[in-house]
Amino acid sequence: MDLQLRDKVAIVNGASQGIGYAIARMLAGEGTQVVITARREAPLNAAAERLRAESQASILPVPGDIRRGEDCVRIVERTVQNFGRVDILVNNDGAPPLGKLEQFDDIAWDKAVQQNLMSVVRMVRLVVPHMRAVGGGRIVNITALSALQPMATFGLSVATWAGVIGFAKTLSLEVGPDGITVNTICPGRIATERLEKVYSQRPEHAGKDASQLMEDLKKETPLQRIGKPEDVAALVAFLASSQASFITGVTIQIDGGRLGSLL
Repeated sequence: MDLQLRDKVAIVNGASQGIGYAIARMLAGEGTQVVITARREAPLNAAAERLRAESQASILPVPGDIRRGEDCVRIVERTVQNFGRVDILVNNDGAPPLGKLEQFDDIAWDKAVQQNLMSVVRMVRLVVPHMRAVGGGRIVNITALSALQPMATFGLSVATWAGVIGFAKTLSLEVGPDGITVNTICPGRIATERLEKVYSQRPEHAGKDASQLMEDLKKETPLQRIGKPEDVAALVAFLASSQASFITGVTIQIDGGRLGSLL
């Protein structure tokens, strides 16, 4: 299947490792020109070198903190200066700390809102005019399954990513006539550095070594495996493609069957 992504221009945030890196790699493999961003410059530059070695696509690393409005502006400006357009935006980043909701003060909440919600709002506001100028575009937000199936101690992420889902659905109604699609992906348990760190903190997994923890997580998933970053990347590439031109305003879980509801 030809995804018709060659020479499109994508911005992928949080792309120095994990899911973000896998997305950038998948898009670059399809011939997309990719701007990758992350807060730490050295790992970002190393990721860019690996991507260049594997693909024929142009890779532009732009260090930046998408929690900061001025960094969002600089990322989009650099993209347009170098490539002249923006076709695809992938909003992806880490996640706020875990903990019970009652323990977080206003500072913690503000940080979570800036990281998970306002970064998306700002990046979208900046890229939509450029997408309109080229006749359309694709916006894909990466959140987590916990936004659909909340878990204790994940409250900062759940609340702010739920805001992203509402924002994305509303945005899809407003920019649909411009040929811009907006979709949100909710990954379940994906094999990243964060996975072991997060689940080893939960009481039911206390004292277990990494291998036992992974086995337990596999057993709790109907497909009996942990997801790979490439699983998420493949879905992003499809949603960014011409093949998905009639899909917008949806929230899709990619979780090996774990979501415990009919919708």
